[in-house]
Amino acid sequence: MAAGDVPERMQAAALDEFGGPEVITLRTLPVPQIADDEVLLKVWSAGVGVWDALEREGTLVPEGSTFPIVPGSEAAGTVAAVGPQVTNVAVGDMVYVYGYTRPKGGFYAQYAATKAEYVAKLPAGVPVQHAGAMPTDALTALSGLDALGLSAGSWVLIFGASGGQGHLAVQLAKRQGLRVIAVASRAEGVALVTRLGADVSLDGRGEVTEVLARIREAAPDGVDGVLAMAGGPTLDRLAETLRDGGVLAYPHGVQPEPGERPGVTVRAYDGETGPRQLQRLNELIEAAPFEVHVAEAFPLGRAAEAHRRLQTSYLGRLLLTVN
Repeated sequence: MAAGDVPERMQAAALDEFGGPEVITLRTLPVPQIADDEVLLKVWSAGVGVWDALEREGTLVPEGSTFPIVPGSEAAGTVAAVGPQVTNVAVGDMVYVYGYTRPKGGFYAQYAATKAEYVAKLPAGVPVQHAGAMPTDALTALSGLDALGLSAGSWVLIFGASGGQGHLAVQLAKRQGLRVIAVASRAEGVALVTRLGADVSLDGRGEVTEVLARIREAAPDGVDGVLAMAGGPTLDRLAETLRDGGVLAYPHGVQPEPGERPGVTVRAYDGETGPRQLQRLNELIEAAPFEVHVAEAFPLGRAAEAHRRLQTSYLGRLLLTVN
């Protein structure tokens, strides 16, 4: 059933060919029709991530996509209509969604159709204006913490802690009772992760020997796990602080991939979504104030500019403001 008046056509940022940021243009397209198990979302905000750039370039295109392609795998907004089989949300609910299969188009649009199983009610304390930038990274961070499998009181080192996934992982780790050493980027990143509750906040661009000394001072027996949002020589050095039997986990796509090390388990992970994961994420978010740090927001018509910004350095996430 539909809420109020859903228009027949909408504004969307779309592409007719793969290529650079300039292929994304503002278009008028039909509002997608929903199936029995789908939700029509009126999009308020949509996250902009590196995975969207890969979709734009043609290297990570969701199955079933056809031109014109509307990118975007995550958003927040209000439910405009639901199919007759949908029971988890209702018309008018404020929700967020991570939908990596989206044959009817993504969330760089005023309206988007998605499977109801990818949709969850927006937890209290997360503003809808920022929530569109949360789902992919929050669910992926949760998968990363699951891959580490640490118990409360353990030390976790988060490398890349001021990035999109990293700053959410800091908050989720604290909610799981972990002690967090956050290695961030520059003074602004250190200030961000300190505000978000890290027990120890360090600048990863500083002198590595000093950073290692600070970590060993905090965790003299070694850290129990490393969550690596980036690879490279600095990570290799930081991994020396892992205790024997410790775990290093990293999301698929990190380059260079962290190598195997004696006495340490190395695991790659992907973000997972579904009713169980969304419920767990909401329970953790609602346990304390939760911040989705948005470095910059762009109107829908400037999606190409947002993609150019992806290629620069920033803290947290980028976002499209849609409705």
